[in-house]
Order: sequence, then structure tokens, then C-alpha cells
Amino acid sequence: MTIRALSVSLIAIPLVVAAAGPSRKAVLKNAEGKDVGTATFTPTKGGVKVQVQVANLPPGKHGIHIHAVAKCEPPEFTSAGAHFNPSAKKHGAHNPEGAHAGDLPNLTVGKNGKGKATATAKGATLSEGEGSLFGPDGTALVIHADPDDEKTDPAGNSGARIACGVIEKK
Repeated sequence: MTIRALSVSLIAIPLVVAAAGPSRKAVLKNAEGKDVGTATFTPTKGGVKVQVQVANLPPGKHGIHIHAVAKCEPPEFTSAGAHFNPSAKKHGAHNPEGAHAGDLPNLTVGKNGKGKATATAKGATLSEGEGSLFGPDGTALVIHADPDDEKTDPAGNSGARIACGVIEKK
């Protein structure tokens, strides 16, 4: 009986690990085309874990969002489209009708131009289907010039787009 229980446990462990799936990455570039950071996207319960690390950005708080198109054409990055919003919700964590799946907490950049953030894009997935970051248009991660107020639709008054990176499928 002990052997049977042990063999079931060993079979279950690889299935749990396989369900997590591989991470994906975006290289963030500024309007001049220079690398300013990276973002890693990893499956997690209820969404996608987003880890961002940046350098050479203006100090302060910056809105950061997943956008609905996998294009980052400088200098304004408007090619990235609107926020990723597969559930058609309003913008912001503090909006009673929100939030978009692409809404993330503000990124704080220090006086040295460096910053790190980790958040979960709730309702997003790296798999196929509803909420997939790899739908027909793909997605991109965008950093804005100003802080996101986390309530004003459609973009939280977060200002101009200052960095962008396409979320790579492979």
C-alpha cells in the first residue's frame, strides 16, 4: 500500500510541473530603439505572473500595461493598440467595473533610473483560448510616462508611451 501511494505521488508531480508551462519574454525598448529592460511572463494560478526589470528610465511612478497588439513602432508606440481587455471591463484596479486583464500596478523607477516590479495579469493566459496573450494580434507590454490612477477609463491618465516590448510567443 505504501508503494502504491508513493507511485501516485511521483506521477502527479510531473503533471503539476508540466501544467505551469514555459515562461515568455519581452524586450523593452525606448523611443530611440535602445533596450531599457525586460519582462518575463510565467503562468500562475488565475493569470500570468509578470516580472519587469528596467534601467535608464525617468525616475518616478509609471503606468504599465499589457496592450492588445504585438507591435512597438517608435516613437509613440501607438501601434500597440489599446489595453488588453478580453473581458470588456473598465480600466483600473479601483474601478468597480474593472479591471482590464492588461492592467498592472504602477512601476516605480528610482533616481538611478532602475526599477523592478512583479504583478499578476489576472485572467490572462499563455495558453490558447480566452485571455490568451497570443491571440490573432498578439500583445505588447507598454510603460507610460506618468503614474496610472488605477480608475480612469480607458488608460488611467498614464500619459505618453515611453517604452514598449512585444511579448514573444517563443
